Amino acid sequence: MRWRAGRRRTLAAAIVSVAGGALLALPLASAKAETVQVDLNYNCTGGVAGPSGVNLKVTLTLQTALTAGQPLDIKWGVAYRDGTRFLSPGLFQPGARVSATGVVDINGPWAGKLDSLGSKDQALLQNGGALALPDLISGAVATTAEGEIEIVPRRLLLDFTPPASEAVVNDDDPAVTYGPNWTDYNDRDGNIGDVHVDVHASQVMGAEAAFKFTGTGVDFISEQSNQAGQVQFLVDGQPGIPATADASKEHDGSPVLVANKGNYTLWGMRGLPYKEHTLTVKKLDTRWAMVDGFKAVTEQLVDPPKQFRAECKPVKKPTAIRVNVGGTASPSISPSDSISGSPSVTPSGSVTPTGTPTPTGTGSHSPSPSTSNTQSQLTTVVVLGTPTPTATTTVTLTATPTVAQVKVTPKGGAQTGEAPVANASGRLLVGSGSVMLLVGVLSGVALLRRRAAHAGDRSETV
Repeated sequence: MRWRAGRRRTLAAAIVSVAGGALLALPLASAKAETVQVDLNYNCTGGVAGPSGVNLKVTLTLQTALTAGQPLDIKWGVAYRDGTRFLSPGLFQPGARVSATGVVDINGPWAGKLDSLGSKDQALLQNGGALALPDLISGAVATTAEGEIEIVPRRLLLDFTPPASEAVVNDDDPAVTYGPNWTDYNDRDGNIGDVHVDVHASQVMGAEAAFKFTGTGVDFISEQSNQAGQVQFLVDGQPGIPATADASKEHDGSPVLVANKGNYTLWGMRGLPYKEHTLTVKKLDTRWAMVDGFKAVTEQLVDPPKQFRAECKPVKKPTAIRVNVGGTASPSISPSDSISGSPSVTPSGSVTPTGTPTPTGTGSHSPSPSTSNTQSQLTTVVVLGTPTPTATTTVTLTATPTVAQVKVTPKGGAQTGEAPVANASGRLLVGSGSVMLLVGVLSGVALLRRRAAHAGDRSETV
């Protein structure tokens, strides 16, 4: 049993020697980005923040260690900090939107501002109802240079955008007011088609009616009739476009043949700024003028109305957040770089190169000492074969933009189709591996002979 155990240890030593001489790899280690979170308190005023203001908790999340060229991504988490809320400025159908813009200053090798954006579509809103906040506000910019930069949180802007909508308002709605000389006619013939089967009418020149609305457009709904006359339109005191209309004429100027046709859109205007407006309708003759209703229109808005914007600022002056932007974390290669031989085995079984350095590769393809490389990789593999091992060395350099990549494969490498070129470094490396293998095998044979002789001595004594 002792002889067998000794034989196993000898063979194991030989196998480790072969394995150690067969593979030596130096992998590159990539840097890991570090993420930090910073909590800040913000106070908001103006717009949908109302007269009492709104308090927010803001959490900034960003990476503090980057490689040049990687994006710097800044995320804002926004939440209500107490019972204060942003409030809806009116009654709105689903589709209104709350959008937020977080702004930070960037100082360092390159400077500027970064806007992080986010939005949240709203459900049905009651006038004065609470608004839902965006879940996350995010923005990114590419890092263009190495160095340390500072991120300073600045203001947070919150905007409210109403949805596109149309709402018909009847002639007796509280939003419609009348001067003297108007009569309210109810329960009209249903065949006429009036809105809610009623109208206000007048034959007095100069009689006026006004409609207050919020939106970007408005329509005047009347009755088309051969007995009607001309009316004038003013929007916020200015002539409308067009300024007048006549319910006794078709749009092409031909006379109307019907006596009464209700729910008829006589005039309309679009493209107004989103806000509260007043449309005034004024009679210009003594023929009939009838008010059947109005339509308030909000078109699809590209930009949020400015009157709803709330501006939020940090309660305390925020501390700058430092971000380190470095180059790729890898060594450069020069002709003096070398590969260590005589590997040893660590307790975990990994191979660690130790000992004296072996000769380095030479030739016209070696990089010059003045070359500055931003990324480099060196891999050496010795392949065991019969009868003679073949060595293949590959050096890959990713240089600065002014230096081309260099790939060196000595002749006689794998799949080159060329005869090997005599090289002292290669012969020395192959010879060292062969000697290691031979020494291991001979040591095992010698040990076997000694143990056999010893066994013979013991049998003679017995």
